[in-house]
Amino acid sequence: MLDLQYTAPAPKTIAGATSDWELVIGLEVHAQVATNAKLFSGASTLFGAEPNSNVAFVDAGMPGMLPVINEGCVAQAVKTGLGLNAEINLFSAFDRKNYFYPDLPQGYQISQLYHPIVGEGEVLVEMGNGEARNVRIERIHLEQDAGKSIHDMDPTMSFVDLNRTGVALMEIVSRPDIRGPEEAAAYVLKLRQILRYLGTCDGNMQNGNLRADVNVSVCKPGDYEKYWETQDFSHLGTRCEIKNMNSMRFIQMAIDFEARRQIALIEDGREVVQETRLYDPDKNETRSMRSKEEAHDYRYFPDPDLLPLEIEQAWVDDIKASLPELPDQKKARFISDFGLSDYDASVLTAEVVNAAYFEKVAEGRDGKLAANWVINELFGRLKKEDHSIEDSPVSAAQLGELIGLIKAGDINGKIAKDVFEISYTTGRNPAEIVETEGMKQVTDTGAIETAVDEIIAANPAQVEKAQANPKLIGWFVGQVMKATGGKANPAAVNQIVSAKLGL
Repeated sequence: MLDLQYTAPAPKTIAGATSDWELVIGLEVHAQVATNAKLFSGASTLFGAEPNSNVAFVDAGMPGMLPVINEGCVAQAVKTGLGLNAEINLFSAFDRKNYFYPDLPQGYQISQLYHPIVGEGEVLVEMGNGEARNVRIERIHLEQDAGKSIHDMDPTMSFVDLNRTGVALMEIVSRPDIRGPEEAAAYVLKLRQILRYLGTCDGNMQNGNLRADVNVSVCKPGDYEKYWETQDFSHLGTRCEIKNMNSMRFIQMAIDFEARRQIALIEDGREVVQETRLYDPDKNETRSMRSKEEAHDYRYFPDPDLLPLEIEQAWVDDIKASLPELPDQKKARFISDFGLSDYDASVLTAEVVNAAYFEKVAEGRDGKLAANWVINELFGRLKKEDHSIEDSPVSAAQLGELIGLIKAGDINGKIAKDVFEISYTTGRNPAEIVETEGMKQVTDTGAIETAVDEIIAANPAQVEKAQANPKLIGWFVGQVMKATGGKANPAAVNQIVSAKLGL
């Protein structure tokens, strides 16, 4: 793996009426655990099922029903922790978080406050141009999701869908290390990428399977450094939490608005109240949801129905041994093995399926050429048609075959684009297209010389101009390519034209 060096980006600064202000951001990302059953019941986690059809007795809060831990959820949490270079706690325990949940029938949430399953870790968030932020993970704990209240189906009543109730969530809590809106979005994107590589969460933000609570505060330049020295959070200002964000763009917009709102309050001589807020994308503003509760307001206590969770180090080691190659490792290998640029390697490893496709294309071939075709031609076409790599009508084997034809000199770049278009629209193999459509590149120097001689003989005035200004040789090359239907080898054409004109 390459030893890539980065510098930390400068914090986002907003100019206020009286001074400059810096942003401080921490995130609590809720990731739905990728399992078929819920955290404490065997009910299905299938999205889009008929309302209230994926509900076990324990999910519905029926009397006498006891929760039973899903080992698969624990394994996925451990796997996530390992993927984030985090400490795995062999001893953890579940607590009851008491609060009014209209869509959690049992009247409390089973979570982990005092003894989480995963301890401290880290995520490297690249920002481009050699800049990156190392974001510290404070903890990851397992907890139940709540159901969904629906308020727009009837003017006088609300409806409740309990299908999500009891679905396992991993709450990934960061330290206040993020210093700007773009960093916050990049952090969530990087976290999503890692989870998808690990297979522990599908990262589908549209379905609510990955969402973030964003904590924002502002401080004056220099105060953040005082926090680092003392670990005294008072230097960071009063934070407000923006709840349930599920869009990278909205995360950035909400942070920017909230920071400016807090700056205006402080400079007006008023106090920022610690509270939970919601973001309204239509109005581009945050609004108060409820005052921010502290732990004692939730009346946490150990769940009496669940024994402490004790896992063995050997089990953790087995999970660690099965970890896939993660994004940073894969990116470094692509740069090293295929000679790719940092940018191209980042694009190709953004999604694990994209990386796998590229590797099949590049196997035994020119890695840079393969990357160029995958990124510019294939990805560009798929994006234009709003398709994913899984929908690609051109298989990795077919695109690899096309690149092989280019390297062998059977076709040039222009012909290759025509072959790609035919393969994309018909599904035919490139070699078969080249053969049956008569698209093979002309490498016979005798045939090229004949074409060059005819062009030179028919254009004596252009010959004089080119001999006076060798840069005009391109005109002759273009005419020869046109005369051969674009099939002539461009390098051979350049060489023969230069020789014929005495250049």
